[in-house]
Amino acid sequence: MAEAANFIEQFIDEDLAAGKVSAIQTRFPPEPNGYLHIGHAKSMFVNFGTAEKYNGKCNLFFDDTNPSKEKTEFVDAIRRDITWLGYHWEKEVYASDFFDTIYAYAEQLILDGKAFVCDLSAEEIKATRGTLTEPGTESPYRGRTPEENLRLFREMKEGKYRDGEKCLRAKIDMASPNVNMRDPVIYRILRATHHRTGDKWCIYPMYDYAHPICDYLQGVTHSLCTLEFEDHRPLYDWVGINLGFAPKPRQIEFARLNVTNLVMSKRYLKKLVEDGSVHGWDDPRMPTLAGLRNRGIPAAAIRDFCSRIGVAKANSECEIGYFEAVVREYLNANAPRAMAVVEPLKLTITNYEGSEEVDFEINQLDPAAGTRKVAFGKHLFVERSDFSLDPPPKYFRLKLGGYVRLKNAYIVRCDDVVTDEAGNVTEVLCSYVPTSRSGEDTSGIKAKGVLHWVNADTCVDAEVRKYDHLLKDADYAGQDFSERMNADSEHIFAAKADPALAQAEEGTAFQLMRTGYYKKCTEGGKLVLSEIVSLKDNFNK
Repeated sequence: MAEAANFIEQFIDEDLAAGKVSAIQTRFPPEPNGYLHIGHAKSMFVNFGTAEKYNGKCNLFFDDTNPSKEKTEFVDAIRRDITWLGYHWEKEVYASDFFDTIYAYAEQLILDGKAFVCDLSAEEIKATRGTLTEPGTESPYRGRTPEENLRLFREMKEGKYRDGEKCLRAKIDMASPNVNMRDPVIYRILRATHHRTGDKWCIYPMYDYAHPICDYLQGVTHSLCTLEFEDHRPLYDWVGINLGFAPKPRQIEFARLNVTNLVMSKRYLKKLVEDGSVHGWDDPRMPTLAGLRNRGIPAAAIRDFCSRIGVAKANSECEIGYFEAVVREYLNANAPRAMAVVEPLKLTITNYEGSEEVDFEINQLDPAAGTRKVAFGKHLFVERSDFSLDPPPKYFRLKLGGYVRLKNAYIVRCDDVVTDEAGNVTEVLCSYVPTSRSGEDTSGIKAKGVLHWVNADTCVDAEVRKYDHLLKDADYAGQDFSERMNADSEHIFAAKADPALAQAEEGTAFQLMRTGYYKKCTEGGKLVLSEIVSLKDNFNK
């Protein structure tokens, strides 16, 4: 066995050495009430990765105990996301698979005098819970006999009472310093159609009660949870001990993933979808795995990111720049190169006639990838931002009387411009240096600027989509999501592109020279280039 890489593995090694377990079983436990986001990728990395390291098993476990918020749509999306990230589950398990057993265990707790039916409303229970410094107040219904509690609980199950009229509470300790142990609710009445069991049940177990039972029933040895469940661990253990679980699963908590500029709340992501702030759960600006996939983020880069940030015990926040740097590093090594002009300006080479092809490297970092041919001609498009009538000092792009090299082609000099009635430049007129062809240059001219371009006669129309972050954390750190939203996070441009982009396989990620990394897709017969990540790396490693 390799040396433990983090504190979770240290605990597991201790349990193996002590003979408490002989094989490792984990589970990835999403609730199907929304789409998974990048934070869940870390939980997958921990649960699936830990099981893999110990030659164990990891189940996909759906916590479907709240039918009012859960849908089959979300179940299907979760399956797709896990598969896309490259993980494989041993069994697909649902809390609803165990509803009958979970109910029977509740009756056992009642008969053991460890649970009671309470008539207090949710508001009244909250008011009697106490504070962090003051104990709670016992329910006036706490002294009911096991026989009366069993009768009332069965009547709850039969639908005799209204939603919220009664609940089942564990009988623990209203003076416990841990508020979660102050007679927590373990069953509530909830009339809602369940996505799997339909209307069979009108009572549903609470997560904190169902969680340890489901772990035990599916053979989980180590229940790996995010840090917000640390205060719930005593209740997790209480359930397992009082129901006689042997061996009892061990809960271990780790820090959740927080990333700046990203909405890391499933509830608020749902709000963004429902109020139309984004185009859907898979909007490329969303931090959902569906959104990241739609944006063109490679699954391998996400796994690499999760591996690099590691597993910690204390919560912290990761800069979005680091995530983007990892993605950029992966794409730089793997993405083919192409050219597209986002804001086209016509360039005509007045002394050039005919046409030819120039060699274009598919990926400079991978010599084995080779080259492809790109058509060059008299009429081209360049970026409007690459020309200036009034250039600042040390301006090495296109200017009157100045020389630049056209990528992998020739050096040209700007001789004149064509303007419209308003004085706006509509075309630049250049002359090329015939002896300056890339790889064969004998001109002796040193052009400091190198511009990308597309052939005006062979290029294709494209829609380029650029994205800013959904949250403006640099300006509004710590404030509510609604106050940090960036209302101007999507920008669309009419562009001209290398025809190779239109011919490429759907979803291919490209580095557009001097522009950024983009994913190719086709919508309604139109070529769309959707930004994955910018070209420039601003992250200070």
